[in-house]
Amino acid sequence: MTTPESAHAGDEAQLRQLIADQLSAIGAKDLDRLMTHYAAEVVVFDVKPPFQTTGADAWRRTWAACLPYVPDACQTESRDLRLTGSGDVAVAHWRWRLTGMAKDHPAMQTWMRSTAGDRRSRGRWPSVHEHASVPFDPQTAQAAFTPEPQSYT
Repeated sequence: MTTPESAHAGDEAQLRQLIADQLSAIGAKDLDRLMTHYAAEVVVFDVKPPFQTTGADAWRRTWAACLPYVPDACQTESRDLRLTGSGDVAVAHWRWRLTGMAKDHPAMQTWMRSTAGDRRSRGRWPSVHEHASVPFDPQTAQAAFTPEPQSYT
């Protein structure tokens, strides 16, 4: 019999695996695998136009247009993944970037910040909301590039 503590640990492991698989799919430019993690009604606030996308079909088209710009043979690195949730709802936030390129490649200098809201459905945790952002310098309104993520905790 599953206790609440072991169920919570299993949910957390499943959510961590979901995020790791999403990041791996981005590095592999695997659109089909990436999209298996989104609910049909997902709403995404993105860093680039159109800035807000509603529905998995529209989000698929956004990724299809973006993935050709992901460098070949890259991987991803993530840090600071935090999860919280109760019952059938969970929220995660983390930082990530593309890796595997020359150290001075712009993708190696950009730490994305992601937040995802997931709702359990039929034993899975599809994302129903995702928000991505890039840090910026408020004095110049330019993206802030740094090889190491900054934290003020």
